[in-house]
Amino acid sequence: MTITRALTILFALIWPCCTLAAELSPATSNCLECHRSASPGAVADWERSRHAQVTLTEALGKPSQERRVSLGKTPKGIADVVIGCAECHTINPRKHHDTFEHEGNEVHVVVTPQDCASCHPTEVKQYSQNLMSHAYGNLNKNPVYHDLMELTNGVASYDNMKVTYKKPDAGTDAESCNYCHGTHIEVQGSTTRDTDFGEMAFPTLMGWPNQGVGRINPDGSMGSCTACHTRHQFSIQMARKPYTCAECHKGPDVPAYKVYAVSKHGTIFSSLGEQWNAENVPWTVGKDFTAPTCAACHISLIMTEEGEVVAERTHQMNDRLPWRLFGLIYAHPHPQSPDTTIIKNKAGLALPTELTGEPVATYLIDDQEQEKRRRTMQKVCLSCHHAGWVEGQWSRFEHTIRTTNESTLTATKIILAAWDTGAAMGLADDDSIFNEAIEKKWVEHWLFFANSTRLSSAMAGADYGAFANGRWYMNKNIQEMVDWLEFKQRETQ
Repeated sequence: MTITRALTILFALIWPCCTLAAELSPATSNCLECHRSASPGAVADWERSRHAQVTLTEALGKPSQERRVSLGKTPKGIADVVIGCAECHTINPRKHHDTFEHEGNEVHVVVTPQDCASCHPTEVKQYSQNLMSHAYGNLNKNPVYHDLMELTNGVASYDNMKVTYKKPDAGTDAESCNYCHGTHIEVQGSTTRDTDFGEMAFPTLMGWPNQGVGRINPDGSMGSCTACHTRHQFSIQMARKPYTCAECHKGPDVPAYKVYAVSKHGTIFSSLGEQWNAENVPWTVGKDFTAPTCAACHISLIMTEEGEVVAERTHQMNDRLPWRLFGLIYAHPHPQSPDTTIIKNKAGLALPTELTGEPVATYLIDDQEQEKRRRTMQKVCLSCHHAGWVEGQWSRFEHTIRTTNESTLTATKIILAAWDTGAAMGLADDDSIFNEAIEKKWVEHWLFFANSTRLSSAMAGADYGAFANGRWYMNKNIQEMVDWLEFKQRETQ
């Protein structure tokens, strides 16, 4: 045994927080022998996790509504040990292209939903039907939105009174849109590094690091559980708090957190949330928490103190959503499939609506499914509010959907007029629809201002529906688009 390894073992024996209540597997014990010194922060997080404290036998022994695992029976070999390094990083080695030999074990770097499914199959199956799991492809394989991404991330140059955009490289996209949507992680050879334990070979991963919600993983799976359940503590408390969602949902294109933060619910959370119990499963409204967070409305198993189920736990985030509000030109019913690249409108564009706003109904949920999801979400609201309040709130919210879509149609009519008159180059000219000034203002109209207004109405977010990227900006934007078009038309006369 080397001096370094002897010291790490001694350190483990005297470090108080390293004492675990349950038994470690021999493989995980070997991992910790080195990693307590090599990556002490990750080890400390894991030791505070539920994974490090509870065996699968204990987890499955809990009443069904208190379980945090969804596997049918206890798997052989790991039933009575805690879930540690080896249980996650050595599972399914043949499926992982990033598997490499490490200290006598076949280890992979990227832990994926397919790995997590060993204990959480229901959650992973639900997540696979969620738009988030397809976020990489829905952006990068949609020609319309990939064009928008390139015009957002591309480096502009100016020459001879003309601006051109160089296509962004993978590194730029990974630090921009694909930070949240996810990267495509691919193995590109191996690298030898000089470590405290001698020279070691590791796989070289393109697209890594990344924890985007639609990440394409080396085992072919899509998604990243750690986008919400941050490694290595995987805390349900963290996943339930809106700060975690804010990492990607802050705006101005997805301003959900900013709107929530200034809403009455957000005010209650910021003032009193430290008094809540965000660990309990199920989550009891009125006892564990007194105002909704993102998780309360969209994900968590919610119950009353009398034991009535308010909402079942789901990792298909749109199960309670009749409307798809942001990211698209018009708000519309949710797509039936999480893979939105299959959608084509009459113009052949990969969009769920026509440019003039009509939904492409074939690919979207119908009225019956919309009503089912509306009632599911309203039941969460009704656990605190009476029916009149809830009905009034929803009536105003859905009225806002109609008026923001109407405002977006006005902006779209202006852009269509610009293309028709030659003031701007559009689809008919085989040109980008996002690279001219009036086109960029059109994008801001629906991607920033209409989104803010709708989310403000959904969450009672006050000024975000008026002056903070709200209705004032929609109307200001329309006037500026008209002024630009008139100027261009006069210029060509």
